[in-house]
Amino acid sequence: MRFYLTTHKRHWVRLTDVPLFLKSEHFVNAVKLDEARGPYAVDSGGFSEIQRQGRWTRTPRQYIDDLRRIWECVGPYDWAAPQDWMCEDLIIHGGTAGPLTFVGTHLSVPEHIRRTVANFLELRSLAPELRIAPVLQGRKVADYEWCADLYERAGVDLTREPTVGLGSVCRLQSTREGAAIVTAMAARGLKLHGFGFKTLGLERVGHLLASADSAAWSYHARKRPPLPGHTHKNCANCIDYAMRWRTRVLASLPPWQQPFLDAA
Repeated sequence: MRFYLTTHKRHWVRLTDVPLFLKSEHFVNAVKLDEARGPYAVDSGGFSEIQRQGRWTRTPRQYIDDLRRIWECVGPYDWAAPQDWMCEDLIIHGGTAGPLTFVGTHLSVPEHIRRTVANFLELRSLAPELRIAPVLQGRKVADYEWCADLYERAGVDLTREPTVGLGSVCRLQSTREGAAIVTAMAARGLKLHGFGFKTLGLERVGHLLASADSAAWSYHARKRPPLPGHTHKNCANCIDYAMRWRTRVLASLPPWQQPFLDAA
């Protein structure tokens, strides 16, 4: 497994060779982009986009242009997520969660799944040379099975894809339902990436994933004093804290998982 550290600090790509996971939007408006020292993957930023807008505001062609610039300036990425449609209740129906307001798409789960598959197919047709990963979406095991079947019917052999993202499981990862979803998709022989996985989720199903990412370090840091000698209010944007957190997470996992998770 490859464990990506999620960050909104795009310049970290020049500071570390630890695998990083970054949103494409953090590169878009930059005048100068730094070359990456180590492996990284690109998130489309779909959760924030649909949370705020209820739809995608960037066209597939605009997104492809962004991905090409990142590839050329920062270096080849492991893979990039498509403009998928998450299926959490808040995304679909709208509402609030803490400080976040969700406008809601007011579409059905099947429609989100259809749009996710259609977008991947369009992106791959526009740029077959770019490493864009298909993403599975749904709410229940049957939804994910249907989503996988849609890809197969469209001629996409998911078993041959180097990465298949598993969306909308972030809040379910440590539950029995979440474990059932991961197990069912892994049983298809897919190289799964778990978006936003935390320690409990990794402990439960990490052995079934090919990769995972997490930004939990930033939330963790926001609730605690800064590291000794650090002058900022907290370490929510601090690479030192992020690296220490990553080391602690890897050390807390079952010993048989650690060599794979720590691999760059």
